[in-house]
Amino acid sequence: MSRVTPVRRAVREDGERGASSLELAGMLPLLLLVAMAAIQLGIVGYAVQQAGTGARAAARTASQEDIAADYAATGKAAMSGWTASRSTFALGGGGEEVQVTTTVTIPSVVPGVDDFGDAARSATMPRD
Repeated sequence: MSRVTPVRRAVREDGERGASSLELAGMLPLLLLVAMAAIQLGIVGYAVQQAGTGARAAARTASQEDIAADYAATGKAAMSGWTASRSTFALGGGGEEVQVTTTVTIPSVVPGVDDFGDAARSATMPRD
């Protein structure tokens, strides 16, 4: 017959109980900073994508001569609400084409950093 020995937990007697909790607490600010930087990078990419969407929609509308006055409203309607409220549109081009440049102010989620600049995209469409 074999003898079964009970499983014992290893108990540290050298004073290191809770050391991993302290190490995690020490690393937590760095982990939060990295997470906020990743979120900020996502917001920047989204703002650039939305600026391109607004520029294309506005240029498409501006290329149609009968409704060219509403190009900025059409561009803002194609964008999400928070990017549309932070956007400006500029009409350019001439002759046979129209160019619209959309600029979106990038918001900040990083404390202490207020200005991440602007994201700008242009779109060119032929006139009808």
